[in-house]
Amino acid sequence: MLKSMLSRCNAMLGAAALLTSIALAQPAAAVTPEEIKARGKLIVGIQGDNPPWGFVTSAGKQDGFDADMGALYAKELGVEVEFVPLEVNNRIPALTSGRVDVLFATMAMLPDRAKAVQFSQPYNANAIVLIGPKNKSIKTNDDMANMTISVAKGAAQDTQVTKNAPASATIRRFDGDAASVQALVSGQAEALGGNIFYMDRVEKARPGEFENKLEFQKLYNGACTRLGEKEINASLNTFIDKIKANGELKKIYDKWMKVPVPEFPASLEGIPFAAN
Repeated sequence: MLKSMLSRCNAMLGAAALLTSIALAQPAAAVTPEEIKARGKLIVGIQGDNPPWGFVTSAGKQDGFDADMGALYAKELGVEVEFVPLEVNNRIPALTSGRVDVLFATMAMLPDRAKAVQFSQPYNANAIVLIGPKNKSIKTNDDMANMTISVAKGAAQDTQVTKNAPASATIRRFDGDAASVQALVSGQAEALGGNIFYMDRVEKARPGEFENKLEFQKLYNGACTRLGEKEINASLNTFIDKIKANGELKKIYDKWMKVPVPEFPASLEGIPFAAN
């Protein structure tokens, strides 16, 4: 009898555990533009300490290129915007768990990421580079031999430096862009894997000492929503088309990037711009 009761109890516990695991594995409930309008607020995941993309001012305000994009999209929907600052590694989990509605968070459009999130069409162009001392010749991947290189853990620069650096290089991975930049300027690293906009921060900290050395990869950034959310993905693509046409994207570029708005590709291999 006792054995039978224990068996039934174990079976019930097993079933409960299975149901819990299934529930945890389910994607977050879809969020549509109409639901966001009814709520009256758009929740945007953004980088919290990565100028000029996303950062918090001394007055406590979220600012930067992606902040302007998020605020402009909220205005398009006719709602308030709430920013959730995120580190590189928790951007996708924050979206897929339903913590945020959309990511405007320096999200490089990569095929592996497109398996986890839905990208919009691109709204920004970037490149992954190696930043190093002006007085050191670094012209090929082999020139990174025996160097200590800092990167933001899990970011595109981590992938590219890991792929291209010789085995003798030491790659130091930090939790976020700010920490990886600080490692370079403080002397913990000899070089830094970053993007083309890192140099402004490095130059302010150590003027005249560093420069972009190698370019690993050209990238485009897109807004991210959850897989299968067709309505908000379509809304974002319409919004991006609109701000390209009416000059609003150029204003944001002029303010933060200080370069012309580039030509964007109509497609990227392995990265659909429209939800299925």
